[in-house]
Amino acid sequence: MSNAPLTVTLNDERPHDLSVAPSFSTNGPFSVELANEGQAVHVYLHIDDELSRAASLSEGNHFVDGGQTKTVEVFVTSPPEPVSGKLKIVSGHGSETRYVDVTVEPGSGGKPPVDVDETLSKPKQPEPEPSVTESIADVFPSVDPRAAPVFGLALLALVLAVALASLFESFAITLGAGVVVGVVLAALVLTMR
Repeated sequence: MSNAPLTVTLNDERPHDLSVAPSFSTNGPFSVELANEGQAVHVYLHIDDELSRAASLSEGNHFVDGGQTKTVEVFVTSPPEPVSGKLKIVSGHGSETRYVDVTVEPGSGGKPPVDVDETLSKPKQPEPEPSVTESIADVFPSVDPRAAPVFGLALLALVLAVALASLFESFAITLGAGVVVGVVLAALVLTMR
């Protein structure tokens, strides 16, 4: 039994070639080392349903550059009894496939049990929605909260003036909207002091 890595040799004799031990046994987390002896290659790892009861991969698809060794972590939970299944290894988008019989024995495992606090079982009370006055005060913190309704009406006047000016495209209305915008902005500056 070992927590040593499971080594997979890639491209050793020919492109997309896979060389790996036919079986592997562990009692805790381990890693799969993808050692590439040749050109760059894509490798896919998959754990079957039986083995997934005790093990999971950090990720399945891997690109391994030429001369590179890539390490893939396999997380293991300590089963109450031995769990066996297959680790499927595919290279070159399906050119070569190998299966490794993996057995996970009861042992230390890779994931300690999680203690759940009782407060997590109680639903969180939603916070009340802020009023319009509070929302305006949050957006513009320097505005006196007592002036927030006036501030809100000023913003409404600005929006209305700009909407009317763009809707009618009249010089007089655009000029009037500009005056309203200027007056409202001046009033807002005065209320922020």
